[in-house]
Amino acid sequence: MTSPRPGGRAPRVHHPLFARFYARVSVSADVHGGVGALRAELLSGLGGRVVEIGAGNGLNFAHYPDGVTEVVAVEPEDHLRRLAEEAARRAPVPVTVLPGTAEALPAGDDSFDAAVVSLVLCTVRSVPAALAEVRRVVRPGGELRFLEHGAADSPGLARVQRGLDRTVWPLLFGGCHTSRDPIAALGAAGLTVVSSRSFDLPENGPRLPSSPCFLGTARV
Repeated sequence: MTSPRPGGRAPRVHHPLFARFYARVSVSADVHGGVGALRAELLSGLGGRVVEIGAGNGLNFAHYPDGVTEVVAVEPEDHLRRLAEEAARRAPVPVTVLPGTAEALPAGDDSFDAAVVSLVLCTVRSVPAALAEVRRVVRPGGELRFLEHGAADSPGLARVQRGLDRTVWPLLFGGCHTSRDPIAALGAAGLTVVSSRSFDLPENGPRLPSSPCFLGTARV
């Protein structure tokens, strides 16, 4: 049984309009945009007890391999968590969905073999606090699997990202920020990036502020 993190109640995350938009768009992206294949790649070879942080509507659940003994999925947004609970009932491995935020995980120290973050570090209130929680709840030598979008490598798009993050983007997209650098954040948090590849989503078509993506593994 996962023991809760000591401390006060985490602040509520409430984005009802964006949650419904995301639930619809994410399913289409999985089926038609190749994101489902990325989820499968992200989770391939995982084993043991896993915490998934910011599980959204639970689209990762179908891709967990047999070596995973349990998934504890944390999702703070009410509508998305209800959808994740439905997805958990169809998952090939045991999945428990809990309320909670990335910065205050409802789990004891060293209680997981691995953590998964999937398109979530862009939205958390504090990336350093979220990654500190990963280090707390994952045993030493465990791993973090990540699939995130972030800062562009081209100066022009990077300027656009920073401008949007200061103005309308977080308001429109549930607190999302496009210019965060997940790879640098992992290193700053004391995690060792073992493998990483970068790519754009969508692969064909215009390069959007949210297009630059990173997929890989870091060691705790």
